[in-house]
Amino acid sequence: MKRILTALIFMIVLGACERNSTPGGILSEDQMVKVLIDIQLTEGIVSALPIPYDSSQVLYSVLEKEVFSKHGVEDSVFTKSMLFYLEDAKKMDRIYGRVIDSLTVLETTPGKKEELF
Repeated sequence: MKRILTALIFMIVLGACERNSTPGGILSEDQMVKVLIDIQLTEGIVSALPIPYDSSQVLYSVLEKEVFSKHGVEDSVFTKSMLFYLEDAKKMDRIYGRVIDSLTVLETTPGKKEELF
């Protein structure tokens, strides 16, 4: 009986650990934060330009590819990672909290924006 109980506890702990770990092919939270910061900055830059909407969409697509290239991430991996993190509201909230904090620091720290691009 003791062995069965020990095995059951082990399986529960192992299962909990697997749920908390990031599966293969998914960006880590740190990677997601870095990519999302650059994506938010890119969206801000494009939206501030005095160009027609359809032109801004084309420009954004080009710049988005540069963001993925900069971080060594394929767009399909980013999309898959977003879908994974969107399934867990706490993780997504934590990720976007870090993104917002980082963007706030960038906004209030002179000279930091030039380092990004």
